[in-house]
Amino acid sequence: MRATQDLAEAARRARFGRLPERVRLEDTVEEHAATAPDPARDAYDSDEWLVRYCL
Repeated sequence: MRATQDLAEAARRARFGRLPERVRLEDTVEEHAATAPDPARDAYDSDEWLVRYCL
């Protein structure tokens, strides 16, 4: 029975005997765009509008 306990203790120490490696904060954050970029969003040119309709 003592040999079984010793084997179980050795297995526990092998698995849980030390803390896991530290994880850097930079490795815990994932960044990605919330929405797909819209190419028409920046297509409006206020100067072009003024030239076409006001002059």
